[in-house]
Amino acid sequence: MPLLTLPEAIALRETLRAQQKRVALTNGHFDLLHIGHVDYLEQARALGDALFVGVNGDDATRQLKGESRPFVPAMERARLVAALACVDAAVIFDDLTADNLIRALRPDVYAKGGDYSQKPLPERLTAESVGAAVTLLPLAPDRSTTDLIARIRAAGSKGDS
Repeated sequence: MPLLTLPEAIALRETLRAQQKRVALTNGHFDLLHIGHVDYLEQARALGDALFVGVNGDDATRQLKGESRPFVPAMERARLVAALACVDAAVIFDDLTADNLIRALRPDVYAKGGDYSQKPLPERLTAESVGAAVTLLPLAPDRSTTDLIARIRAAGSKGDS
C-alpha cells in the first residue's frame, strides 16, 4: 500500500475511476497509531473499493493539536498508515482542512469520525460539492490518541517504564 505524492494519488484516483471503482477518502493526524485508528480505517475502507487516507502534515498538526504534537513525524505516520492492509494509498497534506485534498481526489465517499456528529464538519460542503457521500463512523470508546497519551503520562508519573 503506497505512500503517494498528491499528483500520484490523483493519477491513481483517475485509474480507479476509469475502472468504475468507488473511492473512499478519510483524513487525520494518526499520531501514535492505535487500534482505534485501525478499526476506523477498516470501517472507512468498507465504504468503497479503495481507501485513500490524507495524513495531516507536521505544521498543520501543531496548529490543530498544540505545540507538543505531533509525537511522530508526518512521513513516519503516513508510512505506518500506508502499511495497513485496509489502506490503498496515503498522502500527506499540509492544509488545516482536507478541502483541497477532497477537491483534488473527488472521492465517492468522504468518511470522518462520529465525533463530528456533535460539531460541524469543516469539509462537509466541499465533499458534497464534488458529489461525495459524507459518512460519519462510530469511534471506539476509550481508544483515542488523547486517551493513550493520558495513560502514558499516568504510567510515567508512577515511575513505570
